[in-house]
Amino acid sequence: MIRVKVFVEGQTEETFVRDVLAPAFAYKKIYFTPILAQTSRGHKGGIVSYGKVKHQIERLCKEDQQAWVTTMIDYYGLPTDFPELLNNQAQQVDIQVRIERLEQAFGQDINQPNFLANFIVHEYEALLFCQPEKFIDWIDDEAPIKKLLAIKAEFQTPELINNSPQTAPSKRILAAIPAYKKTLHGPLIAADIGLDSMRQQCPHFHSWLQRIEALAD
Repeated sequence: MIRVKVFVEGQTEETFVRDVLAPAFAYKKIYFTPILAQTSRGHKGGIVSYGKVKHQIERLCKEDQQAWVTTMIDYYGLPTDFPELLNNQAQQVDIQVRIERLEQAFGQDINQPNFLANFIVHEYEALLFCQPEKFIDWIDDEAPIKKLLAIKAEFQTPELINNSPQTAPSKRILAAIPAYKKTLHGPLIAADIGLDSMRQQCPHFHSWLQRIEALAD
C-alpha cells in the first residue's frame, strides 16, 4: 500500500484529487489524500509565497515519513521566490525542460526523501482542454465549444496553452464561457473527460502519475 499526500493550491485541485485521482488509483493500492494549502491562520487555498509552501511541505514530509508527499501547483502565476524560477524564465528552453529543472530545484530545496515535486503545465484548466466538448453538458450554446476547440487545435498539447496573463487556459475558458466557475465546473468536467484522455494528451501530467505508479513497483 502506497499513501500519497497531494499538496494542492485550491479547492478545485482538492476536489480533483479526491474525486478523480483517488478512485482511479485505489485499485492499485495507491491512496491519494489532498492537502489544501494554508495561506494564513484560518484561510486556505492559494500560493502566495514559496516560504509558506516550503514550511507546509516540510511539515507534511516529516510528520508522516511512511507516506509520500507531492504537489499539484500551477506553473502559471507561480510566486517569483520559488527556487530557480527567475533564472529558468530567463533561459530560452522548452517548457518541459524548464518545468523539470524547476521541479529538481524544488525537490533539492525541500530535501526530504519522501517528496516528489510537481507543477501543472501551465495550470489546471489545461487539463480541461483535452476534451472541450465536455463543456456542452453545462452550457446551452455550442459556439463557445467551437472557440475552445479552435484554441486547442493551435497547440501540440494542452500543456502548451499559455503565452500571456490574458491567454492562460483559465482566461481563455472565461473569455469563451463567462459563466465558468472553477470550483464548480472544473472538477465535474475533469471527471467527464477522464484520466486516460488527460494522460494521452498531457505528457508532463502523465509523467507525474508514472512516477507515483512506480512507487508501488
